[in-house]
Amino acid sequence: MRPARDVAVVAFGQSDHLRSTDELSEVEMLMPVLHEVLATTGLRTSDIGFTCSGSCDYLAGRAFSFTMALDGVGAWPPISESHVEMDGAWALYEAWTALQTGEAGTALVYSYGKSSPGSVRDVLTRQLDPYYLAPLWPDSVALAALQAQALIDAGETDEPALAGVARRSRADAAANSHAQLSGSVAQGDYVVRPLHAGDCAPVGDGAAAVILAAGERARDLCERPAWIRGIDHRIEAHGLGVRDLTDSPSTRLAAERAGVFERPFDTAELHAPFTSQEVVLRKALRLGDDVTVNPSGGALAANPMMAAGLIRIGEAAARIHRGASHRAVAHATSGPCLQQNLVTLLEGDTR
Repeated sequence: MRPARDVAVVAFGQSDHLRSTDELSEVEMLMPVLHEVLATTGLRTSDIGFTCSGSCDYLAGRAFSFTMALDGVGAWPPISESHVEMDGAWALYEAWTALQTGEAGTALVYSYGKSSPGSVRDVLTRQLDPYYLAPLWPDSVALAALQAQALIDAGETDEPALAGVARRSRADAAANSHAQLSGSVAQGDYVVRPLHAGDCAPVGDGAAAVILAAGERARDLCERPAWIRGIDHRIEAHGLGVRDLTDSPSTRLAAERAGVFERPFDTAELHAPFTSQEVVLRKALRLGDDVTVNPSGGALAANPMMAAGLIRIGEAAARIHRGASHRAVAHATSGPCLQQNLVTLLEGDTR
């Protein structure tokens, strides 16, 4: 969708992503990130026109767990607030839509997830079709391995090429102080053939937040706003058996609707929790060698459930803020084998 009103990301913050944060609750993990983005803009909670969050009750193991975080944010006096049971990238989409209506001029978007308390591979089976796939309990890594094998069988990649994706991502993450994994990380043994441990995103805990602002308010709050020039999300068929796992037409369509292919861009932050999924996304987004892919290290360096997609948008925006990028694409995904995909086009002011 193209904006009727100019809206920009004016601040981005994230936690340090760790394998386990047993000593912290979700609220304690989140609050420093919220304080960071508010301090960056000089805004107070009372200045925010709309608040939207993304999280998953299945990870927390209790219903309406997001209300605990909302209490920490401050819901009194009453605020305009919403929540999505999705990655925070979809919360950002809702907030962006709210700002398009003119009902608010600023929005706070945050998301968080703690995967460490349980087995996230088993939790994610609850996303599957309840009649044919879920009763078989295929976990997220096994399904990603089917996708990787399909790519190898189609001649689109091989195991050494996938290992190269992992090495590049973790090497780039060395410059990211928030990354869970960085530097030289061994591929390790097979988890599910043909995927090695190094081909899979780490399991960990983390949180992220962004602030959106509309029109001239964005320039008041940020020296170089990252304008959202287009944003769209699409979904594949629920049944994996009717999909071509070597392609992602929903990503391609979302990119087209967001205006990604109209002009060149210099950076792409891809939410690819498995090395094989970067291969699929590169093809869907028509990425050439002139595009810097996942300079933050991407999901292979840190993949906090429900926050990793929002982090891709935040990382792309942060590069625009500091002048390292002018036009960037951010991608977020949810569900097995890139089932749901959101694409955001961000751009800095022309100087």
